[in-house]
Amino acid sequence: MTQSKRQFHRTVIQVEVLSEEAYSEENLEQIVYDIVQGECSGMTSIVEQQVVDGKTMADLLSKQGSDPGFFNLTEEGEDADEDD
Repeated sequence: MTQSKRQFHRTVIQVEVLSEEAYSEENLEQIVYDIVQGECSGMTSIVEQQVVDGKTMADLLSKQGSDPGFFNLTEEGEDADEDD
């Protein structure tokens, strides 16, 4: 097999939270709640965008604790067979 010819995208988003107390939450759902309904103010900005190949995407998915199969990739960045 050969590496996937599909194009994948990596976007890094920065979240700024303003609060009266030190803020250390890492759960995205809780951060959204705290900004939208809670006692924090916040905003987001895109700090980086890049196109990545199949192998890089497979590595990024693994680093996040996800499986490359999420995008139908093997660990080597190849397109996984639909029959497997």
